[in-house]
Amino acid sequence: MIELKSPAEIERMGVTGAFVGQVLAELAKVAEPGVNLLDLEHRTRDLIKARGAQSCYWDYAPDFGNGPFRNVICLSVNDAVLHGLPHDYVLGDGDVLTMDMAVSIDGWVADAARTVIVGTPADEDVRLVRATEEALDAGIAAAHEGNRLGDVSAAIQAVADRYGYPVNTEFGGHGLGRTMHEDPHVPNRGRAGRGLKLRAGMTLALEPWFARTTDRIVFDPDGWTIRSADGSRTAHSEHTIAITEDGPKVLTLQS
Repeated sequence: MIELKSPAEIERMGVTGAFVGQVLAELAKVAEPGVNLLDLEHRTRDLIKARGAQSCYWDYAPDFGNGPFRNVICLSVNDAVLHGLPHDYVLGDGDVLTMDMAVSIDGWVADAARTVIVGTPADEDVRLVRATEEALDAGIAAAHEGNRLGDVSAAIQAVADRYGYPVNTEFGGHGLGRTMHEDPHVPNRGRAGRGLKLRAGMTLALEPWFARTTDRIVFDPDGWTIRSADGSRTAHSEHTIAITEDGPKVLTLQS
């Protein structure tokens, strides 16, 4: 079931989204060589507590994963791309770090992800991150009232195809609002003109993610961390958006 949000409710989601964007921007500035992932986790906990927000990840227990998630942010390094468990790992020069978080403020959720390169960037990693960012922009640009969900998916896929990156469809974007995951599922590959018609009031998390040389994934023994099956590096970009009569509105902008 898809719940359409009123303009006032979208504004409330925007308050949450602004906070999520602010936290990711702050973490991006401090993610330097020598920083431990656990430091980023605890910094995020402090920011969430100070804002009076609630993490959507804490105690999250889907059908995958070993028990409930007991962190407030996903931190995935290099060939890890989704659901990375914060752990005792010191970032090194050239690491590719994906940060993904979702919180609720006053009952309204926003979700976003950002990939940064720690220290000295390699050209091929810059290209990969840029591809996910461009794919996200393309997906947002296609998210107009009256278009189809397949238009969004096809726009994301077109960028991946142009860069030559394969696309996995097991994990993608999703609806959200009062909870972190709502209908519909938003694949990162699709056919234009197909699927659900987009309507004003729909709120979606669009999240293109690519691995450099594979569309296959594997899970770590922790049951959470998802990696590229061939060990190639990965990147992930995500925004929460709202479909409005005036066009798509990004709710999780980052500075």
